[in-house]
Amino acid sequence: MRVVIMGCGRTGSILALLMSGAGHEVTVIESSQDAIRRLGQHHTCRIVMGNGLDEDVLKRADIESADAFVACTSGDNSNLMVTQLVRELYKVNRVGAKVNDPVRAEAYRQHGIFTITPGALTAGLLRDWIVGAPPKTIDQYNLFYPELQDLMKE
Repeated sequence: MRVVIMGCGRTGSILALLMSGAGHEVTVIESSQDAIRRLGQHHTCRIVMGNGLDEDVLKRADIESADAFVACTSGDNSNLMVTQLVRELYKVNRVGAKVNDPVRAEAYRQHGIFTITPGALTAGLLRDWIVGAPPKTIDQYNLFYPELQDLMKE
C-alpha cells in the first residue's frame, strides 16, 4: 500500500514507522527538518520537505498514486483543508485526519473524512481504566460527547 502522511510529529512519525515496518511504501510530508529526526536514522520512508497544503508538494509526494493519506499536523485547519483537497482533487479513497476539536471532527466525519480525536480517545480509555470497565472500540471513544457541548464552547 502507498501511504502519504503529512506531519512528522509524534503521531505522524509513529504511524510512518509502523506502516513502513509492515512493508508499506510511506512518504512523509514535513516542513521542519528537525521533525524528521523522529523517524530515526534507519527508516525507509521517503521524505518530501514542504507544506502539504501546496499542490506542488503533494505532487512531489506522488499523491496521485497514493492509496491512503493521513494529515497528522498539530493544526486542525491544515489537516481538514488538506484532507478535503486530497479526497476531492486527487480522488484518494482512504483519507484521514487527526483533529483535536471534537465538534469539528464530528462534522467532517459526517462528510466522509475519517477523523481521530486524540483527547476523546485518551479520556474515554482512561475513564474505563479508572472504573475497571473493559476497553471499547475506537469508534465508541472517537466521538463527540453531546453532554460536553456547552463546555467546548468556552
